Amino acid sequence: MEGLLREHGYRRRANREAAAAGLIDLVFNDLDSPWAVEIIRGVEDAGHATGTGTVVSAIHQQPASARQWLRNLRARATDGIIFVTSTLTPPMHAELHRLNIPMVVIDPAGVPAIDVPTIGASNWAGGLSATEHLLSLGHRRIGFVAGPKQLLCSRARLDGYRAALDAAGVDMDDELIVQGDFYTESGFAGARRLLDLSRPPTAVFASSDQMAFGVYEAVRRRGLRVPEDVSVVGFDDLPESRWASPPLTTVRQPLVQMGLVAARTVLRMARGEEIETPRVELATELIVRDSSVVLGR
Repeated sequence: MEGLLREHGYRRRANREAAAAGLIDLVFNDLDSPWAVEIIRGVEDAGHATGTGTVVSAIHQQPASARQWLRNLRARATDGIIFVTSTLTPPMHAELHRLNIPMVVIDPAGVPAIDVPTIGASNWAGGLSATEHLLSLGHRRIGFVAGPKQLLCSRARLDGYRAALDAAGVDMDDELIVQGDFYTESGFAGARRLLDLSRPPTAVFASSDQMAFGVYEAVRRRGLRVPEDVSVVGFDDLPESRWASPPLTTVRQPLVQMGLVAARTVLRMARGEEIETPRVELATELIVRDSSVVLGR
């Protein structure tokens, strides 16, 4: 075989750039969230600039789906893989390393492998600024609807909330923290539990905009109003947040930029270039709209 290859002038590609597939794999657990679209936009923006296409997959947190995705990957070429809010298991990491495919993780679920770059946002600072905003409006009973416990970004937002309360001298009340999963239904269920308390909160900080929309609905069904009876703050600044009724005060997470930076990073790795830092944290920003007001106004 080697003799035939030499006879017909075959030459192995000397580097990854020469063998570029012109594709990036973007892998989500699920694709049923508007924030996924924002990340896709960022990856696509980077791809358009380099003539690189995007293959989007969802593995639904199922081992069988992940194995099928890996089988499909072995059958074709890719320049690199971007995982979103995923746990990169040791077997998968080892296989992708064996295939010599560069990887980047956006918002890792756990502590990532030391050789896998990560892209995230300043979640702790965002949680801090959202809670400080509500405290500055006079609120002291501030409910918190948390995101999935396994995600580092969720834990960081909760830690920011706790840090703001502690700095303001407000005692932590564990009954004001309810568990959610970033989706609207969990925000609705969490807000109902908070409103059922003997001393319900005067404000709720939801760890995602979608959960904040669920809080809106729970408040409405209770015969109350946002923000007159309950102030609400979200996290993400999805496009629909400004069109909510009332427009949602939220922490802007640079989702498009996160996708853009992740794609640029994995393409640089595919070309064999060095990256400046394996851990990138982009800034968040509090966007004040009409869903949060001074207590008692």
